[in-house]
Amino acid sequence: MSVPVKPNTRPAYPNFSSGPCAKRPGWGPAVLSAALVGRSHRAKPARARISKLVTMTRDILGVPDDYLIAIVPASDTGAVEMILWSVLGARGIDVLAWESFGRGWVNDVVQQLKLKDVRVLDAEYGSLPELSEADSDRDIVFTWNGTTSGVCVPNGDWISDERQGLTICDSTSAVFAMDLPWSKLDVVTFSWQKVLGGEAQHGMLIISPRTVQRLESYTPSWPLPKVFRLTKGGQLNRSIFEGSTINTPSMLCVEDAIDSLTWVESVGGLTGAISRSESNLSVISDWVSRTYWVGFLAEAAEHQSCTSICLKIVADWFTALSEADQRIAADKIVTLLEKEEVAYDIGAYRDAPPGLRIWGGATVEKYDLQALCYWLDWAYARIKADYT
Repeated sequence: MSVPVKPNTRPAYPNFSSGPCAKRPGWGPAVLSAALVGRSHRAKPARARISKLVTMTRDILGVPDDYLIAIVPASDTGAVEMILWSVLGARGIDVLAWESFGRGWVNDVVQQLKLKDVRVLDAEYGSLPELSEADSDRDIVFTWNGTTSGVCVPNGDWISDERQGLTICDSTSAVFAMDLPWSKLDVVTFSWQKVLGGEAQHGMLIISPRTVQRLESYTPSWPLPKVFRLTKGGQLNRSIFEGSTINTPSMLCVEDAIDSLTWVESVGGLTGAISRSESNLSVISDWVSRTYWVGFLAEAAEHQSCTSICLKIVADWFTALSEADQRIAADKIVTLLEKEEVAYDIGAYRDAPPGLRIWGGATVEKYDLQALCYWLDWAYARIKADYT
């Protein structure tokens, strides 16, 4: 069998990881030169930078004026767990899970908090649970976009405007790439490391007035560590949402996030960022439509993520392998592309079915994905020759 010829075109920037994700185009360490390193985060200039970051986030995302925004510890995970530990237990809970992180929240609610009135609405990788079964009179916990499955909810129409419970939405791989209906969401969490291409470890927590009411009217029966405490003396600690972080943030990371948001403004704000992500998805969609050996893990086109684009290999020789051997074969494709320095970190998540996962968020350039598609075909042909 002849050896496939390497493509002539190479991605200029081969970082396609789903987190931490590609830095914005043109980024370099020099953009951090004004970072207030060595200064107290409580100093007026540092608080001004933190406030600027929060204000830019509100303005770009269109967060309602009566919603509150805070920077919290431990990335998106910390933001989600902070709110789960603080507000759950007041009423019954529906947890939606169709991939790894959603199932992690199930574990938190059922195994760690040990709450009893819990319904788990789940689905296998590639599918969504029946959204209409979620009860808006109960608290609802869900991810907007399944980072490890490439499956996202199509809209918020399934959430009642007359709900009695809170909607708690992990949106870390959706925000800045998908249009979030704020009136449907009481808690939104994310980190800078996804669509913004920012640095890790810091989370963003956005809460509605209804969430504030819950925090001030309900006290959970379990103790809360300091990094989870949002109230003081039974009242919301509003200083957390006014630039006073719970623990010390990295001013380098704050400066980097401001740079990312400034770049988002330069490409047309939220509309521009969404457009870039959707355009990136269209590149992969067009390639998949003309490629016999690959398909989307998401079963329905309207549920396909434009950020964490998850693919499965559907060729007969591949599907005939055991799952363990499928994973080995897919990893060979990933390793080959990394060795060629044309694509880094595009393997499927460890808990997901064997395949590929390519980040298509706004910081990724369309022409890099176009070039990548040629290399995917090349790598597949090389690995197929080992099995057929």
